[in-house]
Amino acid sequence: MDERKKKILRAIVDEYIETAEPVSSNTIVQKYEPNISSATVRNDMAELERIGFIEKTHTSSGRVPSAKGYRLYVDELLKYDDISVEEIKYIGEKLKTKVNQLEDLTKITTSTISEITHYTTVSVGPESSKQNIEEIKFVMLGSRMLMAIIVTEIGTIKETIIKFDEDITQEQVNTLTYLFNNKLRGKPLDMIDKPLEEYIFNELHYSINIIKTIIEEIQKMIKNDEKLYLEGRNKNFDLPEFKSLDVARNFVNVLDENDTMLDILKNGVANDIQIYIGDENKNEELKDFSVITFKHSIGNKDLGTIGIIGPKRMNYSKVISVMKYISKMLNDDNMNGKE
Repeated sequence: MDERKKKILRAIVDEYIETAEPVSSNTIVQKYEPNISSATVRNDMAELERIGFIEKTHTSSGRVPSAKGYRLYVDELLKYDDISVEEIKYIGEKLKTKVNQLEDLTKITTSTISEITHYTTVSVGPESSKQNIEEIKFVMLGSRMLMAIIVTEIGTIKETIIKFDEDITQEQVNTLTYLFNNKLRGKPLDMIDKPLEEYIFNELHYSINIIKTIIEEIQKMIKNDEKLYLEGRNKNFDLPEFKSLDVARNFVNVLDENDTMLDILKNGVANDIQIYIGDENKNEELKDFSVITFKHSIGNKDLGTIGIIGPKRMNYSKVISVMKYISKMLNDDNMNGKE
């Protein structure tokens, strides 16, 4: 495709994103390419339609981008400077909010992106099983009950209550705390497994039931610890695409299926923005939508994955510009001071 056709395609996508109305050749000439004749624009639009980058609607003589057109747009034609001074200031204020855990930054970032882009934003914190353990504490709550508290290197605090069928002593609890930390400090949470059970038992010669119960309850806590954060659930319903009952229903169904959302977010690549347009989404209910995901971090510490869900007519430039700026802020010297 020559540069002139690329300019015309970019103009069609930009105009359609802004207006949600099919784009005519006259609009292209008047607003975007005044130095190109209407006849030339019409011929180029006909060629773009023939090779599948734009489509003609049934209700208008204008054209709209196809999924193939959007893909070329985001891969080659997009500019990533669509962020205002006011938005930069707002992002700075939000991200400098004092947080007790780095995991809270994911929640703050999720709400900030939704507020600026006006799209539904969903996120999940870092995968629990891969977080490294900084400290494990066992607090005795009774002769047959204790609380396990795990602090990870990114500041996440996980806790669970463990009940036993036999008595335990404070001396046993102190010894368990020492041995768990000695074996696991600096190791990922998924190291709390069967070999650890055998190690603790060999060291202590306590009842295997006590050790087995502790490990089972911690594993259960880790497995059930994935939490989705959702912001701007209703924002997309203001968009013209959502006047379609099928589109609205599919959108609600996707948001209500936690496993679907987790699958979308877990496909992210570290510090890389992924864009899925229409049928590129594996889930059939997302065929009318675009999903942009970003797995973000501070240094080498995973903060989780954020996803934006909107129509295929999403303002890609705005969303990606905001994501890139937030990523830069999270990794500058000031933000690194939060670690």
